[in-house]
Amino acid sequence: MADKDLRALFLHQLKDTYYAENAIVKALPKMAQAAQTDDLRGAFGVHLEETKNQIKRLEQVFKLIGEKPEGVECKAIQGIIAEGDEVAEEFEGGSAIDAALIAAAQAVEHYEITRYGTLLAWAKQLGLDEAAELIKATLVEEENTDEILSELAEDAVNPAAAA
Repeated sequence: MADKDLRALFLHQLKDTYYAENAIVKALPKMAQAAQTDDLRGAFGVHLEETKNQIKRLEQVFKLIGEKPEGVECKAIQGIIAEGDEVAEEFEGGSAIDAALIAAAQAVEHYEITRYGTLLAWAKQLGLDEAAELIKATLVEEENTDEILSELAEDAVNPAAAA
């Protein structure tokens, strides 16, 4: 039964999140290219670099728990990214494209926030203090990115799309 305990669940979630972050690294450049405003392109560029660092943090967590960094297929992130691609394609060239891209990006962010929040709680429960610190740093970045996207949408992108 040891392979179905909280540590095993933590490892599975870690692999899922690792897969998701690597998928996001591939998706962000396409999103940045589709963006119409420099501010949104810039936000996606900043988050791309953050995501690369988040992958490095996840690799550190794997190392801390004596495991090899590897992903397990994450159908949730695949679906979220596919949905974002679909909407971006449908609204390409229209005044609402950046609003669509922000909505897709925030779906990704909210998924990541839930994953990192869960990983953080489990790391604390398992006494993985150093791993918890790394996970918390990423969680804060994800929450900040979500807030930046919200502000960009509310202050500029949504009003422009509605005009």
